[in-house]
Amino acid sequence: MFLVAELKTQDGQLVAMLTVPAKDFKTGSKGYFGNTKAEIDGKRYQDQIQIVEIGSKKKADENQ
Repeated sequence: MFLVAELKTQDGQLVAMLTVPAKDFKTGSKGYFGNTKAEIDGKRYQDQIQIVEIGSKKKADENQ
């Protein structure tokens, strides 16, 4: 599964759209992560989005 994120200006103009695939983070948490580049007012920016499921990280005693 993946999500689609849109970055827009306050006027609603689309700046960037990115696919945010599911990810198992190194910490043990689960969620979504994606990145892209966008141009805003002639300047280039690197964008990233991280969405972490609250409570998805297993406790140390659950891993054993």
